Amino acid sequence: MTPCRPLKRLLPALPMALLPGMLLLAACGQDGPPPIPPLAEAALAAVVVEPGVSREALARKVDRLFTDPAVGDTQSVVVMYRGEVVAERYAEGLGPEVRQVGWSMSKTITATLIGMLAADGRLRLDDPAPVPAWQRSGDPRGAITLRHLLQMRSGLTHKEQADPVYTSAEVQMMYGRGRGDMAAWAEAPMLEHDAGTTFAYSTATSVILADIATDIVAPGKSSAERQRAMAEFVDARLAVPLGMTSLVGEYDAAGTLTGGSGFWASPRDWARFGEFLRRGGVAGGVQVVPRGWIDFMRASSPAAPDYGGQLWLNRPSDTDRDVLFAEQGPGDAFAMIGYLGQYVIVSPGQTLTVVRMGRTEEPQRDALVAALAEIFALYPAG
Repeated sequence: MTPCRPLKRLLPALPMALLPGMLLLAACGQDGPPPIPPLAEAALAAVVVEPGVSREALARKVDRLFTDPAVGDTQSVVVMYRGEVVAERYAEGLGPEVRQVGWSMSKTITATLIGMLAADGRLRLDDPAPVPAWQRSGDPRGAITLRHLLQMRSGLTHKEQADPVYTSAEVQMMYGRGRGDMAAWAEAPMLEHDAGTTFAYSTATSVILADIATDIVAPGKSSAERQRAMAEFVDARLAVPLGMTSLVGEYDAAGTLTGGSGFWASPRDWARFGEFLRRGGVAGGVQVVPRGWIDFMRASSPAAPDYGGQLWLNRPSDTDRDVLFAEQGPGDAFAMIGYLGQYVIVSPGQTLTVVRMGRTEEPQRDALVAALAEIFALYPAG
């Protein structure tokens, strides 16, 4: 390519009327793509000096989550590498202590609470789920086990994300006819498929799990007593051992923990929970939940290779469902994923945990997942 003559040499000979058009030629002597624009100082400041990879490269990937309109509105990002925070950034008006709702990321916390009760000997994975309404003689729902519920293969007729949206099971349960007693509403439907045979993602299923846990922690109690007892259980068995001081759950009018969508925590505490899972249920050197339970949560369901026990797995689904980045990311990665683009993604082999909170509509989801995948691509494989 023959470069253009420098514009400043042409200016004296040009009529004034031609100048606006000629200004467009100012960069015509440049070969190749334009230089990468400098990184904003605030974007670089969000990353520690030695994050385990190029500081600028990581800062640019995090910056994209906040500046690229294609990924939606990002409110917070926390990146932890080898157990240390290496990047942390918040949108204006937010900060490290502000609680943010996890929506369906709450399901994974509920599964962990169930694991604690199983470790106590109060629940067994392959026993019939202790739901009184299902125990009548001849009721086919009596075949539903705790394992089925945790792996989203109960067979119940819960239609998640139905169209129109007001007919969806989760909407009806949380904001419609079921809002006063969500568990009773979730437990009422009959089977659409034989228990254990079919994967169907369902927020109502996680509420059933939370109700089972609440019934064990506060049997036969009033709604106020159920709420108080379960909140104390969550604090004593999970929040305090993990140092998740911001963790708080929501409860319905019946005193049942809304375990499918109702946990709030700061982004740092969501990251702490991801690290807890990465370490196999260990926090502060203490085995808070048996390692075997975390292994179960991270193992594929027989009905869905990309889903475990209330956790999404970075594996092909064998369907058109594409939740994470299985084709390019580590096979041992897993994720908690919530409505509107809440993510805690953990890659044990890379010793990497990434939290992203914000608001991303469904048409933008692929771009957001691709942007998150770029962060994992920076770090060496395990």
